[in-house]
Amino acid sequence: MRIGLAVFECKNRNVSFNLSQIERAMQASQGKLDLLCFGEAYLQGFDSLCWDYVVDREMALEMKSEIVCQLRRWSKKYGVALLTGYIEKENECLYSSCIVIEDGEILHNYRRITKGWKEYWKTDEHYREGNGTEDFLFHNHQIRLALCGDMWDYPEKFQTKHLLIWPVYVNFTIEEWERAEMVSYARQAALAAEHVLMVNPIDSDPQNHGGAFYFFNGTIRDRLPFDQEGILMIDIDDAV
Repeated sequence: MRIGLAVFECKNRNVSFNLSQIERAMQASQGKLDLLCFGEAYLQGFDSLCWDYVVDREMALEMKSEIVCQLRRWSKKYGVALLTGYIEKENECLYSSCIVIEDGEILHNYRRITKGWKEYWKTDEHYREGNGTEDFLFHNHQIRLALCGDMWDYPEKFQTKHLLIWPVYVNFTIEEWERAEMVSYARQAALAAEHVLMVNPIDSDPQNHGGAFYFFNGTIRDRLPFDQEGILMIDIDDAV
């Protein structure tokens, strides 16, 4: 099984641009990958919300929306499964979620269980968290998802003998990454799983340098350079 971690620029509140980036990455991955992964809230941009529910509900997307349907069509057209973070709306509630789509079908939808995705001192009952951490099956592999702060607040809830995929939005400076944070994230990943894939988008508002990492037993086995668009391709062996 081959998985790609896509580090592409994303723009806040510019879904059409972010969609075009997803399609560009899917086109580049055609025939090369089984699953292509993007970071937390990539579809709308992590800082796309203003914490005014009347405004934010228009930015959020339902799973039945035309935009999600477009992603479903692309997964079929390009023959590449897609995993991406997005701001989800269900009924009157908003979540930071991560959707997995293959061959035109929704395989899994995970909702972040921790509140760090929002300015919770400003939000009301419409902004919510999920409560489950179940695995999903992909090409005979069990995979578990965690979104960003989930792994810092409740790493024990994500412990698995299988693969963990960890989409994040983390805007450290490059100096902070190089000095301590890469090692810190690798060690934190090891609290949950032996094999962990982490993907972080690039943006300029505020500055996020991106990055993709394959952590193995708390060490960095492979990575992409910061501030560089690209896809880190990882072969996951049958032991995972």
